[in-house]
Amino acid sequence: SVQEHLCRLSNFSLFFLDFTPALLLLVLTCPLWQISQSVPLMGMQDSCVLYARTLLQNITDVLNQKTLFSGIDCTKQNMELYKKTSTPSACAPQVPTLNTRFSCLKNIREDLRYYDEFLAAQPVGTLLFSLRELMKAAANIGTSFDQRLHLCKVLKGFQVRAITINRVIAYMTSDEYTK
Repeated sequence: SVQEHLCRLSNFSLFFLDFTPALLLLVLTCPLWQISQSVPLMGMQDSCVLYARTLLQNITDVLNQKTLFSGIDCTKQNMELYKKTSTPSACAPQVPTLNTRFSCLKNIREDLRYYDEFLAAQPVGTLLFSLRELMKAAANIGTSFDQRLHLCKVLKGFQVRAITINRVIAYMTSDEYTK
């Protein structure tokens, strides 16, 4: 089944702590899959929380790599946040309904698609295969200062959005949300 296939892909991704399209897909589909089921599955909820945390940790790890951002103090740079979605407001705690949950997940999906497309377009190699490959490729290819600075800023924005996504998923899987 699709769920079994996704879980196998996620286990492979988590084993290597890679930032892969499978991890993005799982973060996006876990809550949607659960909506389609007639009974709640706590295991699936827990795995969504784990995948969201892994994604955030991978972004944070990349931002802390000195080789990728040599010559740039990434911590002192402004972030570039994707502003075409309304994830924070769409996912704000409120009386949960199927429509509010759908709107929230739709915004999260659009955020992740944007970052997936941006990172795939980087000239440093196979980022979609894994962030570790990106770090190695960036060190070997010697991308320009401006490209690395832009990547730093976008990753900082992605980190902030991943924090929002983590909070939303944790809230949606909590007892308080289901009351």
